Amino acid sequence: MARIGIIGSQGRMGQAIAAAIADAGEDLAGGVDKDGDVSAVAANADILIDFSSPSALEGNLDAAIAARLPIVIGTTGLEERHHWLIDSAAGHIPVLQTGNTSLGVTLLAHLVREAATRLGEDWDIEIVETHHRMKVDAPSGTALLLGEAAADGRGVGLANSAVRGRDGITGKREAGTIGFAALRGGSVAGDHTVHFLADSERLSLSHLAENRGIFARGAVKAAQWLLAQGPGRYTMPQVLGL
Repeated sequence: MARIGIIGSQGRMGQAIAAAIADAGEDLAGGVDKDGDVSAVAANADILIDFSSPSALEGNLDAAIAARLPIVIGTTGLEERHHWLIDSAAGHIPVLQTGNTSLGVTLLAHLVREAATRLGEDWDIEIVETHHRMKVDAPSGTALLLGEAAADGRGVGLANSAVRGRDGITGKREAGTIGFAALRGGSVAGDHTVHFLADSERLSLSHLAENRGIFARGAVKAAQWLLAQGPGRYTMPQVLGL
């Protein structure tokens, strides 16, 4: 049995992960939350799963490196500095970072990349996501993951092609851009649709999350896979062999 420690254990995702660990027949090594001692949990764990906050990431990575533990990072809202920290940590320990641990979303991103590769720039790409009213970041980490997949399929950088938050007189849509729209309300766990729109036809690829259990199960599967890897930075598609 793998001993899995949870960072952000009292949050909704943390509680779902604890249930998924039990369902998978693994051992919960303990949990930690804001201002808690990550090192104490790491001392009793074989691997860590982090669904806390961007501000805590550096300390969490330091604790994982000190204990020589793999870590799965599902925290969203990360900035360029955080990715630099992850790259640095991956030189010492196995790190899997993703905007979404759902196996279905992982496959969706693969399909989006394939579609973007094969459809030309006369097909416009728009990404629409819906989440519960309590979500604090937008676009969601999953929407950005899908945007990266679309941009990668086209051989461009998302930073230079993304369009967010249209408002007012925006002018006509520029060819090759990837648009984002974020909806917030109710208790939606997470719905994402990538629209490919051309003259006279449309293709839409969607994933609808009914509850957080899908993300928790994916996170545990990722942790089980990561335990067998050496130091490096890994992704969810590798877990599925894509």
